[in-house]
Amino acid sequence: MGLILDTSILIAAERGAFALPAFFAARQEEMFYLAAITASELLYGVEVANTPRRREVRRSFVEAVLAAVPLIVFDEAIARTHARIWAELDRSGTRIGAYDQLIAATAVACDHSLATLNRGEFERVRGLQLADVSPFIG
Repeated sequence: MGLILDTSILIAAERGAFALPAFFAARQEEMFYLAAITASELLYGVEVANTPRRREVRRSFVEAVLAAVPLIVFDEAIARTHARIWAELDRSGTRIGAYDQLIAATAVACDHSLATLNRGEFERVRGLQLADVSPFIG
């Protein structure tokens, strides 16, 4: 079993609001992963940075993350899990963001936990295990 890093964790880490190195050290027995959509979200942040300096700082952070953390590509198993999660959330009237659905589906399909700062959204997904990240916030 591994652990998928949600975009919220990585954005907070880039801003100095999440102790990512300490989180890695505390969970060194686990493998860390990114959902493919998370890579896209991070790269989008680079593209929309409001100054050249900010763009370069973000680019450096994102490239370091992408080099260090393996990416899980969207495949048929994840697509099937995504469709189930999407339908369940629709039926219950508790939808979450489309990208969050993809991240959740990746974690569930791969039997990985999810590290996120958006527990309220992700707690709605049946079968999704959430990692306790609270000691590393701040």
